[in-house]
Parts: sequence; C-alpha cells; structure tokens
Amino acid sequence: MATDQGMNQSVEKAAAVLATFLDGRGDLRVSDVAQRAGVGQSTASRLLATLEQLEYVERDEVSSLYRLGPAVISLAGAAVNQHSVHREARQHAQALACSLGLGANVAVRRGASLFYLCNFEGTLAPKSYTLLGQRNPLHATGIGKCLLLGLTPDRRRELLPELPRYTQHTLTTHDALDADLATVAERGYAIEREELALGRACVAAPVLDGSGTVTAAISISGPLSAIDLPNREVELGRKAIEVADSISIGLGYIGPSHPVGVGTGR
Repeated sequence: MATDQGMNQSVEKAAAVLATFLDGRGDLRVSDVAQRAGVGQSTASRLLATLEQLEYVERDEVSSLYRLGPAVISLAGAAVNQHSVHREARQHAQALACSLGLGANVAVRRGASLFYLCNFEGTLAPKSYTLLGQRNPLHATGIGKCLLLGLTPDRRRELLPELPRYTQHTLTTHDALDADLATVAERGYAIEREELALGRACVAAPVLDGSGTVTAAISISGPLSAIDLPNREVELGRKAIEVADSISIGLGYIGPSHPVGVGTGR
C-alpha cells in the first residue's frame, strides 16, 4: 500500500512538472519548474531528467532551459484524433476558415471552462500560435455561451459561482448572462464582442450530438475590423449555424434545422 501511495505521488509530481509548461510562456529553468510545480529543486531536476529521457521534455544544450518534448506532441495528436467531435468537425472548420478568411474554432466544455479541439486561421485573422488544447472562460466567449445552453440556470450558477471581468464588456452577473443566453437560444447563435479581449469578436453556434444535447460549439472569430459585426452579423450567424448543423448531423443528430431568427431552443 505504501509503495502504491509513493508511486501515485511520483506520478502526480511528474504531471505537475509537465503542467508548468502549459502557459506557453517559453523555456523554463529548473528553478522555474520547481517553483511552479511546488516541489523542491532537486526533485524537479530529477523528474526533468527522467522526462527528458522519455522525450516528454527536452533541454536546450546551450541555455540548459527546458521545453516540452516530442512525446507530448505525439500523445496530444493521438488524443485529439480519437475525439469524435474533432474527427467530424475538422474539415468543416478548415473549410470555413478558408472560405471566410477568418478564424474557425471548435471547442467542448471541460468543467468550468471550454477546451479547444480545432483552430484554423484565415488570411484576415492570422495567429502565431494555435488554440488547440487551450482553455478559455465560458461566460466571456461565444463558444462558451453556446456550451452553457446545455445547462440549467441553477447548474450554471453552481458551475460558475463568480463571473470574472476581462474587459469592460464582460458579462459579470448571472442575470445578464441568463438574458444573453435566452437571446442565443432564440436566434440560434451567440455573439461575443470584446468580452474576453479588446479588439476581438466572434459568432458561434452550438453543436448537438445524437441525443440532441449540446456537446460542442463552433465559432467564427477575428479582429473587429475583419469580422465587421455591424454589417455581417446575420450572414456570419447563418454560416455558423449551417456548419454547426452539418457537424451535428455527422454526430448523429437528426432533429429539425431552423433558419436564423426562428426560435430553436438550441
């Protein structure tokens, strides 16, 4: 029993060491890893050496700084390729980004945050990084609002007891969020305009599984100037719903499809 407990603690510490790299801020020193993982420097050094042998991290020969290694990429690729939503949504999202020149993103809910499964950028919304595998708040994003449609108001309050403010446009009360989600359900798509980051906006629609449950969402995103919501909201909303419906059908959903402006309950 003691051996099992010690093994579990070692696995937990190794996982904590790997998690220190998740913010993507750059290569880390052993002391940085130790501080972030909450372990001693000698423990961090030992774990990093073992993880380096297994290619879960790699060390720069000149600076001696550590970064995530190729084994993590292999695991991540295998994990995302096994996800049914990713398999069904990938080509749809890629085609959407290409046709509009904007960003196309697909995410699912993981606890109190959203988790990106797909991220493609068009020529009007380039990024130097991928959103794949990253998390964002539910209440301050178009995708997150769509994912919250699958929860009752009481469950939303239980899941999100506080709604942090990211900009002056963020919805920070549940009454305001409830009202916004009622509009989302009525028209079939969500809008987020500078609620998470200034200068950015998106339009999103929910994706349903075979039982009619909200299982994911897809968004069209980009800079305010490129997405041009005052003139293109309805157009982009229709497109988001159209692509979301195609993904839903691929996941086994056989319910009715409704045009924008007609209550869907979605």
